[in-house]
Amino acid sequence: MASEDSVKLLGFWASQFSMRVEWALKLKGVDYEYVEEDIFNKSSLLLELNPVHKKVPVLVHRQKAISESYVILEYIDETWKQSPLLLPQDPHERAKARFWARFGEEKLLLASAGAMCSLGEEKERLLKLAIEAMEKIEEEIKGKEFFGGESIGYLDIALGWISYWLPVWEEVGSIQILDPLTFPATTSWAKNFLNHPIIKDNLPPRQKMIPYFHERSKFFSSLPPGWIKI
Repeated sequence: MASEDSVKLLGFWASQFSMRVEWALKLKGVDYEYVEEDIFNKSSLLLELNPVHKKVPVLVHRQKAISESYVILEYIDETWKQSPLLLPQDPHERAKARFWARFGEEKLLLASAGAMCSLGEEKERLLKLAIEAMEKIEEEIKGKEFFGGESIGYLDIALGWISYWLPVWEEVGSIQILDPLTFPATTSWAKNFLNHPIIKDNLPPRQKMIPYFHERSKFFSSLPPGWIKI
């Protein structure tokens, strides 16, 4: 029987959202039980724990469920106060980290994934938006090893998908967003991030991701143009 203080994470192997929670738990040294979900045939447990969105990740701690990856990251940081602290301690810097995390999600991630899955003019539109968003992120990381300073923090974890998922999406969609010549600072950060032992040892296999995202791309490309509102 699980102890009252036990930690469980419901996730999906190819989800950058559940992976960022795993990174945070492992950086903090928190023991947890991982439960792999089939997002195409959701379990009764997932539907019970996250009845609003019915999505992974879901963290269960002290028999209470927490949903949404950014909410979970902050919960982890506030619950397990040992080093490393993920969010900056300064209120303004903390607000900035939250802002850029949302920007990366709402602008770069949506446009990048959309460009992978779209065709024709819609693909070009989303690709342009993704590159414009990347330009803003490039300015933010310039002169720094990590967004968190000298070590990985909340924003690095939030944007970590750029280092690993984005190159997969670029290959699947025959697009280029993270051009090393145009975005040298972001490219350097991505290498630093992937070289961190915790990150390097906790990534889904690329050879499995390519066919998975090819299939997802086929599905989304069959939808009417404009299904991504950005």
